[in-house]
Amino acid sequence: MAGVKNSSKALSEEVQPRKAFGLAAKDSSGVLSPFTFSRRNNGDDDVTVKVLYCGICHSDLHIIKNEWKITTYPVVPGHEIVGIVTEIGPNVQKFKVGDKAGIGCMVGSCHSCEACDNNLENYCSKMILTYNSIDVDGTITYGGYSDMIVVNEHFVVKFPEKLAMDKAAPLLCAGITVYSPMKTFSLDEPAKHLGVVGLGGLGHVAVKFGKAFGMKVTVISTSSKKKEEAIKTLGADDFLVSSDPQLMQTAMGTMDGIINTVSAKHDVLPLIFLLKTHGKMIMVGVPNAPLELPVFPLIMRGKILAGSSIGGMKQTQEMIDFAAKHNITADIELIKADYVNDAMERLAKADVRYRFVIDVGNTLTAA
Repeated sequence: MAGVKNSSKALSEEVQPRKAFGLAAKDSSGVLSPFTFSRRNNGDDDVTVKVLYCGICHSDLHIIKNEWKITTYPVVPGHEIVGIVTEIGPNVQKFKVGDKAGIGCMVGSCHSCEACDNNLENYCSKMILTYNSIDVDGTITYGGYSDMIVVNEHFVVKFPEKLAMDKAAPLLCAGITVYSPMKTFSLDEPAKHLGVVGLGGLGHVAVKFGKAFGMKVTVISTSSKKKEEAIKTLGADDFLVSSDPQLMQTAMGTMDGIINTVSAKHDVLPLIFLLKTHGKMIMVGVPNAPLELPVFPLIMRGKILAGSSIGGMKQTQEMIDFAAKHNITADIELIKADYVNDAMERLAKADVRYRFVIDVGNTLTAA
């Protein structure tokens, strides 16, 4: 979830008063290197956060390599940010200095449209993304692969004390991305049957939320290599190999809903057949090529195919509080800042269980 919101030329990265340091990609090679830039002073409604941890999202990889053709360089990725509040503006109500705080995929919106009025800032046409977006002053936003960040209080969540900051950082993107459609489409009800397609950064968190809601959860994957991990480690009830026609035939019409996290081109027809009448499949992965949409099986059983993008700020706070109550965190590999390019290479090969998190506070230092 990152993209420039208009094509106007942003002001220089050095025009703002506060010096900051981070890791930036300078071109489509995607190689991240040390980058000194600036951020605005803390305004009346702002919170300044010292970044301690930042998760690596697959969209970070897309953006640094300009795979979506929307990148403005230099780009500082990162929208799974957790840290400590170091300064607050006079109008700030939720935070005090020393509080734990989290910043996810967005840092601004219009506050006046229908979406914003309904706590759906994530669907505001003027949403400002945490990085690679145009801020209200015309500068480019820079993300959490950096030592500090200044954000309007409205777009900062209170981070529960009991949640491990490193392991819960990915919830600010991966977590809300799967939690929001579960709540919005009533796929959070005990005893309902939830399918989770893909057991990666999004999918493994979806399994945990589904079980916390009291649902029966089946992981759907192209091979059986993750079956033991899905059931014994993550707590899924069942595992379905989508490349096995006999198993797929047996499972037809058994699921109330499916969260589809796959970001590669794939055949959705066999998955649609898994749904009950009026079942819902929610797309949260972003395939790199258009999918074929078979309309007939949707019509004949009144099924729904929908999309969902992160969640509003009210729901994001609700999600992080729910995660704390049920001890839900991501399974992570904590890395040093100087390992980030290696991590990106591994992420491109799906060689991570299940989310890289950068130890920013201890390992990101200015040269």
